[in-house]
Amino acid sequence: MKKILIISDSSVGDNFIERTIQTYTNENIYYVVQGRAKEYKDANPKRYKFYEFDATSFYKIANLLKMEFVEVIVIMDNQLDTEHTIKNIRSVKKQLRIVVLNKWNLENSDPNIVLINSNEILSSRLIDYLPNVPVIAQNVGIGEGEIMEVLVPFGSSFVYRHIGVIEQKKWRIVAIYRNRELVMPNRRRMIQPNDLLVLIGEPAVLKSVFKAIKRELGQFPEPFGSNLYLYIDMNIDELSTIEEFVDRAVFITEKLEHKLYIKVVNPSDFESIWKIKSYACDDIMIDIEYDDSNLKDSFFNDIKNFHIGLVMVSNNLFRNYHSRTMLYEAHVPVFKIANKELDSVKDASIILGENRDIEKISSTIFDVSEQMSLNIELYNYLNEHQETKEQVIEHYYNLSTIFSKSIKVLKESENPIKILKQKENFMQVLPFTRKLTSRKISSLLSTDSEKLYHKLDEYHQIFIPVQI
Repeated sequence: MKKILIISDSSVGDNFIERTIQTYTNENIYYVVQGRAKEYKDANPKRYKFYEFDATSFYKIANLLKMEFVEVIVIMDNQLDTEHTIKNIRSVKKQLRIVVLNKWNLENSDPNIVLINSNEILSSRLIDYLPNVPVIAQNVGIGEGEIMEVLVPFGSSFVYRHIGVIEQKKWRIVAIYRNRELVMPNRRRMIQPNDLLVLIGEPAVLKSVFKAIKRELGQFPEPFGSNLYLYIDMNIDELSTIEEFVDRAVFITEKLEHKLYIKVVNPSDFESIWKIKSYACDDIMIDIEYDDSNLKDSFFNDIKNFHIGLVMVSNNLFRNYHSRTMLYEAHVPVFKIANKELDSVKDASIILGENRDIEKISSTIFDVSEQMSLNIELYNYLNEHQETKEQVIEHYYNLSTIFSKSIKVLKESENPIKILKQKENFMQVLPFTRKLTSRKISSLLSTDSEKLYHKLDEYHQIFIPVQI
């Protein structure tokens, strides 16, 4: 039996004692000290010993501390009484763990004294009742947000998605509450409107997941980031077309209504640099990198420090194997700008594959197409296996109803890549997976439409990571 000493002279302390009486464990014995004794219903005399005296009296508390307690809990209304009680306990027991209800922002460096700030507890509990704020487990795990509860709104991009196609890296859906009943998640389980999801994972990751679940159209590039980034390498990009290239990036920036950071590396042409610098304004920041010793680390630092959610690059830079791998490792969407006008683009075209990666990026596709005023076209190549594709098409139809945005499904007996090569005014959308980082020669004999993205690289393409 573990002996626990409770020192109380407040209504909170009374409530705490009543709660301990209702707990399941019979392995603790509670010694309760109060300035004025109170009777508690259902208190087992074998488990509860009550004392009536002033806890600030050193003689009386020292006499009680002759017994071996594992812990002392101090719940008092007066700051001076609390401080004197702690001092008295420490005079007798140097290492005894003391848990104190802290109403006054007390500070203490003693590792065996736990100060529980009552104001923080109350405010955090009240925040749980605010709409669109994640509910975080306070007393489970480390209590820093690694366990979260999220209500899925009707218009969420997670609605009608199968759990198996949701990329869960460093986080997991561990429970679903539907109509106040627990539903255990599995790969085939479909998320419904008003489902209450219980998530576990890294706190920073869960914050992004929360934003992804709650977001509506018009938020891109969230949840990947909040700003845009144009990357220019003068050793790779064509200097003769650099002004048109920047113009198209600015056009995208105006459509998405976010700040733009222009990064120039390997500067070699002063005329081009002055042209780029002429774009500088409150919403367009320009950085010329003259040190080429560690460009990759500099790129990743910019993505993190400027909270970048979309990187824009040229055709030539994306063709470069090392640059393409670097872009993939950033885990943010990449807009590959071709040598074509952007204001004439009308359609966001997607070729359905034999995997469900297109379903994983569906919400982003709807968001991008909405902000850039594009129609959504799904190309279904009928000569390939159809079961997975039909499930993806069903998911897109569900999202089109939620977001009130029509889609067009084109059933083709001919390879869609050949059809798209004859089409104008479209932008191809692809999932950005590791297989796209392989060298071009490895895809020559492939039938995977995603690996063959370079067949359409004369057109604008946007590559979206499958993970949040």
